[in-house]
Amino acid sequence: MAMTQDEKYMKEAIRQAKKAYALGEVPIGCVIVYQDKIIGRGYNRRNTDKNTLSHAEITAINKASKKMKDWRLEECTLYVTLEPCQMCAGAIVQARITETVIGAMNPKAGCGGSILNILEMPEFNHQVVVRRGVLQEECTILLKSFFKELRERNRVEKQLRREAQEVDGITDC
Repeated sequence: MAMTQDEKYMKEAIRQAKKAYALGEVPIGCVIVYQDKIIGRGYNRRNTDKNTLSHAEITAINKASKKMKDWRLEECTLYVTLEPCQMCAGAIVQARITETVIGAMNPKAGCGGSILNILEMPEFNHQVVVRRGVLQEECTILLKSFFKELRERNRVEKQLRREAQEVDGITDC
């Protein structure tokens, strides 16, 4: 079965998300496409960079803007593995990105249709065409695996701290 254009580029966004995963970051990836070429890539690096703005979409928008030599990314399509937050959704609208393709929805913090729909608000001077659920299962599995591993890692670390405190209590006698 042939892959659709959306699936092809979402696979690239998933590749970016896996880079975040390898750093211990929430695995969110993004690519921006213009005339069938990727012009911007990004993945979540908030903890690594110690920067609130280090979201996949912001990084990809910055790179695409440099490539296009313009802040306007008209006729571009943004592919992202997880529904954008309010900051990223606002940046997508501000950048005049034409289309956004979303992998997994984010019912707790998403602003591309879950909590808010900043991308398609008619009150703004620009609306984004949105397609949701492209390779949703693959995107969701990646996120769920990450959070399962994180919970286990946190549980083990907590146990190790508890054991270290017990040993310290014995040696302090």
